[in-house]
Amino acid sequence: MNGSAASASVRSSLLLRGGETIEVSPAGLPPLKATPEDLPVEVLYEDAALIAINKPSGLAVHAGAGLHEGTLVNRLVHRFGALSQLGGEMRPGIVHRLDKDTSGVLLVARTDAAHRALAAQFAGRTVEKIYLALVHGKVRAESGRITKPIARDPVRRTRMTARLESGREALTEYRVRQRFEKFTYLEVRIGTGRTHQIRVHLASMGHPVAGDRTYGSRLYTTSAQRLFLHAWRIGFVSPASGERVTVEAPLAPELETWLAGL
Repeated sequence: MNGSAASASVRSSLLLRGGETIEVSPAGLPPLKATPEDLPVEVLYEDAALIAINKPSGLAVHAGAGLHEGTLVNRLVHRFGALSQLGGEMRPGIVHRLDKDTSGVLLVARTDAAHRALAAQFAGRTVEKIYLALVHGKVRAESGRITKPIARDPVRRTRMTARLESGREALTEYRVRQRFEKFTYLEVRIGTGRTHQIRVHLASMGHPVAGDRTYGSRLYTTSAQRLFLHAWRIGFVSPASGERVTVEAPLAPELETWLAGL
């Protein structure tokens, strides 16, 4: 700023009166590509075409706004080197994704050809995707099917909603695994892969996923301190062998403890 405050650093809350000159020196932009980091990765399965990873809760799959370090992609690049480039330099190998707070199995393509083959299976809905979820309340039916379309919430743009007539087609099926006094433990199969699909659909039934503050969970002070949603099983045809492969990710220890506490 000019005048007596020349070359001085000021607080962002300073009120301007007119006539001041402000100079800003922006920080350098982070690289628009994955940066290798020597951090742990749990491999559940691998072949010449792909790798199946057990992603922990709290780990972002790839870089995003304000986040460029510690991602799963950075770990994968360090451990495996070259991966498919169809997703761009920020998302090498990523064919599908899991929410940051969701744990479980995630597929990563080694080559562009494998990426195309897996993407075609996801688009053709031939990939089996089964999750485990603990939800609030007593789900009445032993099994069910939710087909409400999912759209971006017009008011809270970081959320999705199933309350609008418009939106993208979505299919979620569930069955009860175990019942507790105030919770129901579900096995959930999805036929589509919309953003926050399971969380939105279950919340639309009045049974939000435990720990999901975004969609109405009333409980977050648990020993787990996370969302109880786990990508348990995925089934697909490996582009390397042409054979059907099923990979399961064991339930995270903190979720096992949570269940035991019920």
